Amino acid sequence: MAIKKNITIDGLEVPFKASAAVPRLYHLKFGRDIYKDLAILQKSVKNGNAENSEMDIESLEMFENVAYIMAKHAVPDNVPDSPDVWLEQFNTFSIYEILPKLIELWGLNVETQAQSKKISPD
Repeated sequence: MAIKKNITIDGLEVPFKASAAVPRLYHLKFGRDIYKDLAILQKSVKNGNAENSEMDIESLEMFENVAYIMAKHAVPDNVPDSPDVWLEQFNTFSIYEILPKLIELWGLNVETQAQSKKISPD
């Protein structure tokens, strides 16, 4: 079961969606493992504090890619096929504000999937 959440970015309500399809979509688009990338991002951001951050340009790009895939998954027809074009609609796109919300959304999705596996009669 997919989980959807709207996150306000630069004054715009942006829908995001997490489901079992996200890791596959991420890998198909970027050739990377979203689980590894989210773990790296969580470690890099360090409690949302820019001063304690170990953020580099590669981590920032990973974050933008994760956000893009979850937004594209939520409303495929309203999100461009390029993350660069999608990002152009925002003046600011703060990793310290948005990443914790995306990680929370992803965690809710993983939790929901784990609960349904326990309930399903195999």
